[in-house]
Formats: sequence, structure tokens, C-alpha cells
Amino acid sequence: MAKQPMLKFVTVDKAMPEKRPPDLRVGDFDEIYGEYAREKAAEQAGRCSQCGVPYCQSHCPLHNNIPDWLKLTAEGRLREAYEISQATNTFPEICGRICPQDRLCEGNCVIEQSGHGTVTIGSVEKYITDTAWEEGWVQPIAPSVERPESVGVIGAGPGGLAAADMLRRAGLQVTVYDRYDRSGGLMIYGIPGFKLEKDVVMRRNAQLEQGGVTFRLNCDVGADISFEDIRAAHNFVVIATGVYKSRDLQAPGIGAGGIVRAIDYLTASNRKSFGDDVPEFDSGELNAEGRRVVVIGGGDTAMDCVRTATRQGAKSVKCLYRRDRANMPGSQREVQNAEEEGVEFVWLTAPKGFAGDTAVEGVMVQKMRLGPPDATGRQAPEVIEGADYLEEADLVIKALGFEPEDLPTLWGCPELEVTRWGTIKADFRTHQTALENVYAVGDIVRGASLVVWAIRDGREAAEAILAKLADRAVVAAE
Repeated sequence: MAKQPMLKFVTVDKAMPEKRPPDLRVGDFDEIYGEYAREKAAEQAGRCSQCGVPYCQSHCPLHNNIPDWLKLTAEGRLREAYEISQATNTFPEICGRICPQDRLCEGNCVIEQSGHGTVTIGSVEKYITDTAWEEGWVQPIAPSVERPESVGVIGAGPGGLAAADMLRRAGLQVTVYDRYDRSGGLMIYGIPGFKLEKDVVMRRNAQLEQGGVTFRLNCDVGADISFEDIRAAHNFVVIATGVYKSRDLQAPGIGAGGIVRAIDYLTASNRKSFGDDVPEFDSGELNAEGRRVVVIGGGDTAMDCVRTATRQGAKSVKCLYRRDRANMPGSQREVQNAEEEGVEFVWLTAPKGFAGDTAVEGVMVQKMRLGPPDATGRQAPEVIEGADYLEEADLVIKALGFEPEDLPTLWGCPELEVTRWGTIKADFRTHQTALENVYAVGDIVRGASLVVWAIRDGREAAEAILAKLADRAVVAAE
């Protein structure tokens, strides 16, 4: 009788891939987690309870068939596991690395809720696809038929690339326009290498290019090419620009030198990792080496900033957040990693102003407390009067989130409807905008969100375009 490969959560403890010691990992920008060995991946996948209602799957934005590919991994059927994994996810090796699994699939795992420790879904997902690349199972895009219809995708982030991938596989002619010199969006210039090594993203870019996707990089829509020219050149357009406008603070001293935006700081660091010439980094303006760093914010971008600063050799790194640890939006796993690397979190604090004339010398900090919960149960922070103090700093990084740019104005297209938040209005099922055959996906519709949601949007928009073409074919045949 064959040995049961599943339901091992009672006898086998949760085990993450080995994590490099903090004193070693802060010396470079390599990923901090190792890779499972084949036997370890099978053992950890075998902890899945194969429950009748898989909450891991229902809480995954892509509704990945997680129990199925866990079972196949436990049985040693890795190629089949990969086929199941990639059927619903364009970039599973990226999601396995950067998704906040503790808030999504793993956080809703049934055995986690029963106290046995979650199945390490993200690490197994990463292992499956990394193995697929090594074994040559990831095949180039090869459409069975070439179609005449073309699609212009504006933005080479996860949403735009996911749409490009699906549309190209269906044989459409796809051109991706992006303002930067490398494709990948925030996966290239926002997320640091210790979470997502850049060759992982570049490998996907190369696959798309080899499969016939055309990239027009260093192409700023509204400046180098007009939105109307793109519409005229293509049958369909997918807007996937993301949100890059940084939220700002209004406080005394905000204009002092040494107060920088998170996106500028992270982009400089990531460009340096590519070997680019980065004058702002070389001058010290966007380099934390030897400096007292204060990061303002509590999301994943703030976590990226504090952990980057430790690797650049900062003298000290502190993170100010106006709520407590339990109420911060960033991944708790990332907070733990940052603490291990020497970052100090100062909870229930907010900046009141900044000391220093031409260059920042410190942050005037207000201490906060959480007030009574509102109708949604969220507790608003309240200032504790008379508890202000000065936190010394000579580099302050604002990681307060992102807002959409004013695309209708930038692109000279007032008929492109936006919400009161400035995000593009789009149908939540098809992702079509107010403009015929123009779709919008990802953060430019949702506001700043997760890579996995952008991938879902991009795939859904591609499906809607293909469904429209199929409907036209039926009408033409009649």
C-alpha cells in the first residue's frame, strides 16, 4: 500500500527555508532565504490537510490551485505541479518571493488556524518554479496562430506584463511602452534585491521579448509619444502605469536637505545594483552610509527602505509609525526581518516637523495613542499633548504611500474618466474604461496595492479583450 504523502501537519513541524544570519545578509543585497531541497519541499508540501474548503485558495487574489500543486509536490510530480501553478499565475516565482503570504494564503491556512503552523505555501511555490526554470520546463511563448490585431500596453509593471503575456500567447501583436530603461516597473526599481533578485525579473522580460512582445522603453507617454498616437496604432490599449506620485507631508522644515522620497531612494539603490551611474547616490544624497536614518511610514515600502539603509551601512535606522505593531499595514514577516537586521521601530509616533536650516538635523516627534474604534473597528491615532521630543537624523525617508498622476491632463485626454482619488474608472470585471477598447489595470485603478492583484487585473483584462474578439468573430460569421 502506497504511503500517504499528505496530512503530515500533526507529525511534521512547519519549517521555512533556511534564512541567512542577519550579520551576513546585511552585507549584501542577495535574497535572504535559501532554497528547499527536493525532499524538504515534498515534506513541507505534505503538511497540507487537503481541506474541503481551501481558504488558502479563496484568499489568493489569483485563486491559485494551491492544494493541487502542494499534493503534486509531495508526490514528487514537480513538472505537473508547475503546470498547475502557472495555469493561474503568470509569474509564480515572483509571487512566491514577494507576496505577503502571512496576510493572504498562509494567514488563512486551516492548519495555521488550528495551531499547527501554516503550510509554507510561498516557499514551495518559489521552489516549484525555480526548479521549472532550471529543468527547462518554462517554454518560450509560441502562439499556435498569429493574429492581425494589436495591443498597446502602457506600463511594464506586473499588470502590464501579465496582460502582454496572455495576449501574446493568443497570437496578438503586443507592444509595451514604458518610461524607464528596463522593463519590470517597481519589481525592478522599487523592490530591493534581498526580496526579489533582479535576474528573476529580467528572465521573464527576456522570455516575453523572445516570444514576440515588442518593448519601447525610455518612452514617456505624453512627452515622447501621445496617448492618441498609441490608440491610433493599436486595436486595443491597456493602461498599466502604476502609481508613482509620492504622498507628502505638510510640516515645518519639510524642505530641508536630506529629506527624500522613498521611490527616489529605492530607485537609486536598485540602479546602483545594476552598475548604473547614479550621481545622487555617489554624492551621498541618496546613500545611507554612516548616517542616522529615520523612515516615516509603516507599509511594505517603509520596510524596503529601512532594510536597504542597514545594507548601505547606516549608523542607525529607526522607523516611525503612528499606530502600533498590530495595526501596521506592512508584512509582519518583514518587520521581524528588519528587527533582526538592527532596525528600531518606534511605534505610536508621528513627525510634527523637522529641525535644521539647510540640512535636516532631526525629526520633531509627537507621541500618539490609539483612540476608540470607529464604525469599521479601526482606531484612529491621537496626539499625546506635551510628549514631543527630537529624534536626531541626517537622512529622513518619506514612505507615506503613492497616489496616481493626473493622466487625463498629462495625456491630453479629458474624456479618460477618473475617480475622486484620481484613479482611472474601469469596469471591475472587464477592466474597460470610459473609452472604447481602452482598459486599465493594477494600481492605476486600485490605488497602491500588491503585485499579485496587478497580475490578476492584467490577466482579466486580457481575457476580456480575447472574449470581445471572439464575440466579433461570431457576429462576423453570422
